[in-house]
Amino acid sequence: MKRKQNAKGRQCACETCQQHPYSAIASEHRAINRLVASLDEKHRRRFVGLLALQWGRGSIQLLNTITGIDRATIRRGRAEVQRADRQTSGRVRRTGGGRHPIEKKSLES
Repeated sequence: MKRKQNAKGRQCACETCQQHPYSAIASEHRAINRLVASLDEKHRRRFVGLLALQWGRGSIQLLNTITGIDRATIRRGRAEVQRADRQTSGRVRRTGGGRHPIEKKSLES
């Protein structure tokens, strides 16, 4: 199933949102997706992890359906929220993370 992306964020793929698009639950899911779309990677992961902690059992699969974020990423966010030491370096990704440049700079120039 392809993920539908619009200007407001991702469209929820849960059964409730598909059958009752104007329900309170669908409205809540749209709000979650709008907020998730506005966050960077780290904060997105931690926000969805916090929701997983609050919602309890089965929440990781439900949040995966709502947001499209991978279950392993949601678990990682949940662990980060639970962790006592919250030392942050101000970085979104670990050093060396992300895409590598297409052309590598040479040291000779």
